[in-house]
Amino acid sequence: MASFKKDKYVFIKEAVPRELANFLYNYFLIKQKVYDIACKERYISPFEQMLGYYESMDGGQVPGAYGNYGDIAGDTILLRMQDIVEKKTNLKLYPNYSYHRNYKKGDELTRHVDRFSCEVTTTIFLGGDKWPIYVDITGGRNNKGKKFDLKPGDMVIYRGDILEHWREPLQGNLCVQLFLHYTDVKKKGSEKNIYDGRPCVGLPNWFIKE
Repeated sequence: MASFKKDKYVFIKEAVPRELANFLYNYFLIKQKVYDIACKERYISPFEQMLGYYESMDGGQVPGAYGNYGDIAGDTILLRMQDIVEKKTNLKLYPNYSYHRNYKKGDELTRHVDRFSCEVTTTIFLGGDKWPIYVDITGGRNNKGKKFDLKPGDMVIYRGDILEHWREPLQGNLCVQLFLHYTDVKKKGSEKNIYDGRPCVGLPNWFIKE
């Protein structure tokens, strides 16, 4: 069994109950539809992000994918899962933010490492077509990587800030993932970074204070 302290990752089967994973899966699909209709009918500004957004070519990790930073339900799961993540990593953590994406056929998550707020990162498969994530558990670059095949509710925790991770182009039609991000309370600067610099959870990234 992997040890987070030694291996920098840990896999948790059914970390989120199937019923809850299915609820969140449907919630994020409905939210995307609401966003699409609200934009089409000009009910909201295309710059409004409380209902999510489509990632852009010049800033998003997966251009064209629908995602949501700091969704209220997602951030509620961030807080709900904190105890479990702390037990599995043997770390005391600060909660930073959640992020979710509805991936479509052909989407690809290129190799990358994450920013400071994603020191302890988790990915949870909520539903749709299975789509493995690869994590280079050596801490190196451009290696083969360890493949994780998740079922709905399964979660992988890993050091997002130092372990390169990616997903190859999605062969299925749809995959919904939720990401939770934390930092070690002992890490310098982490106290000022609680909630990713926002006044509270559930707020979009407009509220981040640099």
